[in-house]
Amino acid sequence: MTRNLSRCFWLYLLVVAALASLTALGSGSALAAQRSAAFVNYELGETPGTTCPGDASQCTNTAAEPAIRADKDGNFYASSENGLGAGTVAWKSTDGGLHYTTLASPNQVSGNNTTGFAPGGGDTDLAVATQRNANGKYNVYVASLSLAEVDVSTSTDGGTTWVLNPTGATIPGDDREWIAADGASKVCISYHDVATFNIDVNCSYDAGATFTQLGDAIDAQHAWLIDDNDIGNLAIDPANHYVYQIFSGVANATEAVTSTTGDTDYHAVWIGVSADGGRTFTDYPVYINPDKTVSYGHQFTNVSVDRAGNVYAVYSDDHNIYYSFSTDHGQHWSKPVRVNQTPSNTAIFPWSSAGDDGKIDVVWYGTSYYDGTSTPDNYPDSAAWYVYFAQNLSATKSGSSFTQVRATPVVHYGGVCESGISCTGNRDLYDDFGVAASPTTGLASIVYSDDQPGNDPQSDHTAVATQTSGPGIFSTTTTKAHRSGRTDRALPPDELALLRPAGL
Repeated sequence: MTRNLSRCFWLYLLVVAALASLTALGSGSALAAQRSAAFVNYELGETPGTTCPGDASQCTNTAAEPAIRADKDGNFYASSENGLGAGTVAWKSTDGGLHYTTLASPNQVSGNNTTGFAPGGGDTDLAVATQRNANGKYNVYVASLSLAEVDVSTSTDGGTTWVLNPTGATIPGDDREWIAADGASKVCISYHDVATFNIDVNCSYDAGATFTQLGDAIDAQHAWLIDDNDIGNLAIDPANHYVYQIFSGVANATEAVTSTTGDTDYHAVWIGVSADGGRTFTDYPVYINPDKTVSYGHQFTNVSVDRAGNVYAVYSDDHNIYYSFSTDHGQHWSKPVRVNQTPSNTAIFPWSSAGDDGKIDVVWYGTSYYDGTSTPDNYPDSAAWYVYFAQNLSATKSGSSFTQVRATPVVHYGGVCESGISCTGNRDLYDDFGVAASPTTGLASIVYSDDQPGNDPQSDHTAVATQTSGPGIFSTTTTKAHRSGRTDRALPPDELALLRPAGL
């Protein structure tokens, strides 16, 4: 009898343990560990009013180097450039990235997006307000470069109409602008002014109509960085209104001299931090590589901020991508941790999107090719490039790791030039692309440049990869994309056929 009770007791413990394991497997964290993200891919349209996927003859464009953001309602906004003087293309998705509709061009002089003079059309970036305007909408801002100035276009009605400010920069003669928004009507841009190569930060408090506030992201104590830096993007924490400007450069004043001789490269990652809304900045080192020949000036260093105020820096040395994090507003940083893994043996052009506390998505262009000596510009024609997507749901914990998937089919074969307008090699992937995550689903949508099938500039276009399953970086995520609320929409068979599955 005692032996039978003992057996029953141990059997009971085994059943309890099994049930506990099943409960744990059913929890979000355990499921997240087992699932990987999946994506659908399609090309975007260029004619205003076109919704893609849809009519294949209309879902085509010639734009490249796109940017993307999401508003608090879960709408995605994207922009891409047609080139200096040719205008900017913009899109909007209201169903979590399953479809995008082409908007009127933010550059109002070229409303058809395809021909004719436009005041902008160069490097583009995009921002969305963090609070609603008087119309109940989140302002959308698109910045575009004309070299002489920075164009800032504002939409107060969800992208239906735009108002253009063709002189957003206080200092004329500009290059590589970035844009970030805060509150209902504050928007800031950062850029290099050609005269000094300083990093200027201009802010507007009237939704981009006038930019009256000017600050320098490089402080007086680090003035030797002014002519020795490569600008990254601009970010604002909507909770505490800190402004962050990331960039790479030399490590000290002595190196500012040796950088002109080629003995020192931009082996330091820096962050300019403003606690007064962008009026003044203090610069802190994110990471200084002891090897002076390493360069992090590879389009581009990137900064993002999660809902808890943690700050993330992502950067590439032309081989691997690393991230560091700060939990004290950018003053101190963790050691760099490599993000990319095999088969992405080369990883360039990183971008990140941060969500809930400790959660971050990172994307880049990656290839399995790496010979230890060649730069990506000189990679062989056999090097196949993809968009890779990595995610870390505990990014502020030591020892945490990233999951990694290939989010797209091949987007390019061969060399990738990273020298901007001075490129002599293939520049079909241009200089950057982007990812954003929906606060309503937690899932990501990526906009990227793609030169397939021709693998030439004539085939270049902007495409999108939207996450359809797997974990997200906001707590509202469900086990499948768009399962709840207004984003739950089944795709008809003809549209499903137009979605290109990624080669995972």
